Amino acid sequence: MTIINFDSRSSKWIKQGRGQGTGKDYQPWLTVRDLPSSGRSHRVWGFQTQRTHHLLSDLELKAFFLFDWNPVVTDLREQYPLALDDTLEIAKKSCIRHPEFRGQVQVMTTDFLVDTNRAELPKFAIQVKTSSDLFNPRVIEKLEIERQYWKKHKVPWYLLTEKQIPKSVTENISWLYPSQLMLEIEDLLEMAPLYMNFFHKNPAVKISQAAMMLDQAYSLENGESLQKI
Repeated sequence: MTIINFDSRSSKWIKQGRGQGTGKDYQPWLTVRDLPSSGRSHRVWGFQTQRTHHLLSDLELKAFFLFDWNPVVTDLREQYPLALDDTLEIAKKSCIRHPEFRGQVQVMTTDFLVDTNRAELPKFAIQVKTSSDLFNPRVIEKLEIERQYWKKHKVPWYLLTEKQIPKSVTENISWLYPSQLMLEIEDLLEMAPLYMNFFHKNPAVKISQAAMMLDQAYSLENGESLQKI
């Protein structure tokens, strides 16, 4: 068996249970906190799964609404990790350079793994790309690894671009953004006991210092606790 040298971040995520679980218990491999703050990422409540979904682009958001509205969908797992042993083997056999960063191989992900209540199509995988991405040879190489991965696992795999998303959905996306406000309220209610307990134990700590301590303790973005406090 190939010995794989995970980077420290991937090892930490595996221990956290990322990429595991189903329904409301699923944890995506990548979250919006793992990306630069300037990225077009979204955190949206899923009515099918009753959990927060982490979407890494505007196009992923539009695709998500297509699936979340669909009554045949029973589960929707975003940023789903692919088994590294398999993708490394596929890359080697296809003479494709496997994704890596600073000498460490990276776990590849599929944007959505969708479960349905249809016997003829119980599960399928979706990768979301803009049509312009498909002119990039490196993007095509990585898509080929992903395509072969799902073929090996006998799961239908589809590539979705903005051209396959109905115009009516695109025009009505703005109507759905109030759901993000509901999510922010939910987050505040969940974090309130944590903040109250912290200040009870540390009454002399300044708010700015407390916010920095909370950010570090819970791996939050710098300034996130201060914003919510």
